[in-house]
Amino acid sequence: GWPEGLPDGGRHGFTPAHRTRLEAALPAMAARLAEALTAADAPGPPDRKPLAAKPRRVLVLGFEELMYAPLRLAGALDDVLDGAEVRYSTTTRSPVLAVDDAGYAIRTALTFPAHDAPADGPGPRYAYNVAPGTDPARRFDAVVAVVDSAADTPALHAPDGLLARLAPHTDRLLLAVVPSHVPPPPTATAPVPERQAPSMHQPPPEPLRGPAFSSYAPDDVGWLLQDFSHVTLEAPTEEREEAIQSGGAHYAESLPVEYQPSEEYQELFRAALDTSAARIARAVGTVTETVLAERSPRPVLVSLARAGTPVGVLMRRWARHAHGLDLPHYAVSIVRGRGIDTAALRWLADHHDPADVVFVDGWTGKGAITRELSDALAPYPDFDPRIAVLVDPGRCVDTYGTRDDFLVPSACLNSTVSGLISRTVLRSDLVGPDDFHGAKFYRELADADLSGDFLDAITARFEEVADDVAADVKELAAADRTPSWEGWRAVERISEEYGIHDVNLVKPGVGETTRVLLRRVPWKILAKRGAGADLDHVRLLAEQRGVPVEETDGLPYTCVGLIHPRYTRGATGADGKAVAAR
Repeated sequence: GWPEGLPDGGRHGFTPAHRTRLEAALPAMAARLAEALTAADAPGPPDRKPLAAKPRRVLVLGFEELMYAPLRLAGALDDVLDGAEVRYSTTTRSPVLAVDDAGYAIRTALTFPAHDAPADGPGPRYAYNVAPGTDPARRFDAVVAVVDSAADTPALHAPDGLLARLAPHTDRLLLAVVPSHVPPPPTATAPVPERQAPSMHQPPPEPLRGPAFSSYAPDDVGWLLQDFSHVTLEAPTEEREEAIQSGGAHYAESLPVEYQPSEEYQELFRAALDTSAARIARAVGTVTETVLAERSPRPVLVSLARAGTPVGVLMRRWARHAHGLDLPHYAVSIVRGRGIDTAALRWLADHHDPADVVFVDGWTGKGAITRELSDALAPYPDFDPRIAVLVDPGRCVDTYGTRDDFLVPSACLNSTVSGLISRTVLRSDLVGPDDFHGAKFYRELADADLSGDFLDAITARFEEVADDVAADVKELAAADRTPSWEGWRAVERISEEYGIHDVNLVKPGVGETTRVLLRRVPWKILAKRGAGADLDHVRLLAEQRGVPVEETDGLPYTCVGLIHPRYTRGATGADGKAVAAR
């Protein structure tokens, strides 16, 4: 039978050791299937035809996301049944129009009720191209239906269930049940604190710097983080989304698998960078000059890792270019719902005047991190909670380079434009009250690293935007920049209008929408009608992930990304119909 404790595929994590165990067990499992298929008393309809010793056409039918195990069984069965044509497919919850025509891909469809007690409720399921239709040569004389034990329910065996729907279309029907994978219980750890506890027991270590940690130059940034490169933290996007939305895990306890962009997408990044480099340089100069004039003549830049870190590096470069200043720059972690890294705050207070610290981020969405920082710094009144950002479309801050919602190309990519550093991690078994939060350095992605290209392309435009920066700074100094939180109100409205009822699943602005498409399970994208090239990369990512882009009026942002509400791995795809039906 199926090896004990072996996952059924990558949806539960599948290591080289798992693969070795599966490879060793496949021949015996395939032999048992072949023996069962050719036995005289093999199950089938009462009026079945006599079956030859070796079936001619065999279908191994998987069950929705249970695909890897049936596929490997089909391959092994093909090795055993010499001369047989072994095909593989899987059932699905996606409706497709079937047309019994030789030139059409989906010839026939069988419909049956769900039999796995899905979290989003009952509904129809489909098996395509199993019935032969009008072409008897397409008939399978044997079908092996493979399900996991969680789906081996009375509904599977019911008169209108999958097995009953398959039986009339084959001479032999065999059910193979793979044990549902139950992950081993985690090792006992201390309960995860709601927030990192403030402690003064021991001084934290010194900052990490490139090239040992990150591809940035050593003086570009000091990372007030631990190096978790040796820890396996990545999890499939769908599993992370389900765990986060069910309350079973916090988003900062794991990492998404790093998105590896296609060549087409990389070309889009390069084109966007070429188009927007001067615009970004102007915003960098404007926010840096505003900080120097209003916050401190010798500020200590502290970027919020990781989206804020490229901006912090650029602000440091502007200060050196325009004023000959060598500003210190550090990167720290802040986690929504958990607060800022208190060990990093203590390190900063020990080494610098907190009044000089200016927190830096890339952009504002609805302002969640702005509020998080303000709340987190309440016990530390010496630090100024006001964030300086490059782009403030949400109108959440008073120190910014621009409030236009446009594409900052660093939002297009993940670690490969952020010094090869992951998003930050806070987990109680890895981070104690005296420890920095952590992150990973993806050294193995060095060949795809565009971090330096991004910085250099913008730095090269500093001189040409100097006059515009001076004019912008003068204009901003005289303007009323009081945050209006217009973006937050728009997010609340969208959350209600689209039946989401959770502002955390509404991600406004080009930067946040890009993150949704790269890291989360997107539901749909709202785009301001007439938005142009700033959304080219969003449209490409949406197309690649099968996510609809809905043009709309009245958005204060160029676009808004909606995360799939109430997501489970059984949720319907981008149209969200299964969710709406709950």
